[in-house]
Amino acid sequence: MLDAAELPRFSDIRPEHVSPAIDQLLQAAEAALEQVVSDAVPADYDAVSAVLDVATERLGRAWGTVGHLNAVADTPELRAAYNENLPKVTEFYTRLGADERLYAKYKALTASPQAAQLSAARRKALSNAMRDFVLSGAELQGGAKERFAAIQERQAELAQKFSEHVLDATDAFAYYASEEELAGVPDDAKQAARAAAERDGQAGYKLTLQFPSYLPVMQYGSHRPLREKLYTAYATRASELGQPEHDNSALMVELLALRQEEAQLLGYPSFAHVSLVPKMAESPAQVEAFLRDLAQRARPHAEKDLAELRDFAHSELGLDELAAWDVAYASEKLKEQRYAFSDQEVKQYFTEPKVLEGLFKIVETLFEVAIRPDSAPVWHPSVRFFRIERQGRLVGQFYLDPYARPGKRSGAWMDDVRGRWARPDRQGEQRLQTPVAQLVCNFAEGVNGQPALLTHDNVITLFHEFGHGLHHMLTQVEDIGVAGISGVEWDAVELPSQFMENFCWEWDVLKHMTSHVTTGEPLPRELFDKMIAAKNFQSGLQTLRQIEFALFDMRLHAEPGSEQRIQQVVDEVRREVAVLIPPPFNRVQHSFSHIFAGGYAAGYYSYKWAEVLSADAYSAFEEAGVLDVETGRRYRQAILEAGGSRPAEESFKAFRGREPKIDALLRHQGMA
Repeated sequence: MLDAAELPRFSDIRPEHVSPAIDQLLQAAEAALEQVVSDAVPADYDAVSAVLDVATERLGRAWGTVGHLNAVADTPELRAAYNENLPKVTEFYTRLGADERLYAKYKALTASPQAAQLSAARRKALSNAMRDFVLSGAELQGGAKERFAAIQERQAELAQKFSEHVLDATDAFAYYASEEELAGVPDDAKQAARAAAERDGQAGYKLTLQFPSYLPVMQYGSHRPLREKLYTAYATRASELGQPEHDNSALMVELLALRQEEAQLLGYPSFAHVSLVPKMAESPAQVEAFLRDLAQRARPHAEKDLAELRDFAHSELGLDELAAWDVAYASEKLKEQRYAFSDQEVKQYFTEPKVLEGLFKIVETLFEVAIRPDSAPVWHPSVRFFRIERQGRLVGQFYLDPYARPGKRSGAWMDDVRGRWARPDRQGEQRLQTPVAQLVCNFAEGVNGQPALLTHDNVITLFHEFGHGLHHMLTQVEDIGVAGISGVEWDAVELPSQFMENFCWEWDVLKHMTSHVTTGEPLPRELFDKMIAAKNFQSGLQTLRQIEFALFDMRLHAEPGSEQRIQQVVDEVRREVAVLIPPPFNRVQHSFSHIFAGGYAAGYYSYKWAEVLSADAYSAFEEAGVLDVETGRRYRQAILEAGGSRPAEESFKAFRGREPKIDALLRHQGMA
């Protein structure tokens, strides 16, 4: 863990290494802070960075490694080590962000004649730092400052507990189903379930709440009581309706109250106002208006989607009432009837090796790079490592961890291992540190020696996370605070990820990245045409669902006292925007890790906000040709390479030559 020169030695790290390493790095960072606020270090950008940034980046990288292992390879010992060190690390960063002496040094640096001579990227990094000091409580005094620090520490602890409860509640559920109960479930999902039961020494088929196990039953399983059983378990995870030791109810209440108290200490009316300071959106009211406008546009489409689904379920499936556990099943059946294909059929063409080859080919073509296999220590045998080069020079590297397994957090994400940085050492020299990312998904592994088969949704997820990775890895900015995704407004950070999803709907792309698992044939054009016809199937319902989450999140954080009425806010938002109301026992908020443990508090709207940007950016490729290298180069230079070195809107305008418009998003979703 102390080996900062190279890549993390994931395979060598043991839980007992965590505390001694973190203590040593905290001590070094502490010493660096004392040194940098003294007269020994002038108010000079490079001088401050060479002392403080070097020490805090080492600490951040080591702690990031522990956090990453905690998310992908959780064990009781590692969890204990993580939780033991979390308060210490949080306390240091809270104190660092609020240190008046350091703030004074930055003020002196900002006011110095040298500041005007800094590069645009450094000026942006400096202005972000000044803003962040204020948001970190640097202007608070006495008791208020102490309380602010205590709030930060408690919030970190609660977020971690929230995350653990979701993971544990997900992992705790298992049901051994009979052959009859699995009627309709695809063979590969059944084989995986049978193998899981055998590993437990049990008869039947082991079903869990891990998505690769849960979704095939919900989508294809004709045994309604089994769907109801699984849905109920999934929808009540980590709530008062499940095991008491995994209940997130009290944690949510306390987190929301602490966030509101933090906002008041900083002089803001609500936590949503604080959250939006570093974002593109200007106020909670503006975000809510944006979401309501989009909801209004999507509603007629959603109502039509639902009416069709209910009619179909009644007439074709004999379901008088469409229950929540029938929705995925009935939707799949309706899609199969209407478009004469199933996700299961499509999946046979998306073998993981072929999909990766196709993804890499697009990236190599459009962004003028080469992607090669590479080697590094990994945390699980199924993890792979790659390098990206341009003209023979290393640009960045990434780990790919594709499969679901116990002890691994659900969902998909990109995280940075380290950022691009002209790293200053003590002698005043610089050496370029190249960026490294980790891309994590939760796909079903291949069974019986076959490659993993990805659903088209899985393919979209992979492209999405890779878009985040490209934003991090292709940056040309060398100031760590604004390189890659660092310093990018949170509501613009989804632009490059959502942008990449569009390629998954292009024939010229898909024909090269598909190969039938048994025949090797590429995806037939006829099947692709059916997929395109079905592309916006239920897009009205899906749009409203995202708006429901986003509006719930924004209202929860914009309305003081909301912690006392969480369920009420959920219900009110559903009455306002949803057309498909879940059953009263649904507790989606209890496992809503994005906003309670994942950095999206009062920020979940970012997905929809950035989708306007990403659809509009992609329309430039639709105009020029989707694999047009010249357009790819402009996009790379204006958006990916610029990273956080300027406001996202400026980067967007540099690429499109104008302000963003919502038209492309509505057209892409069949709602224009």
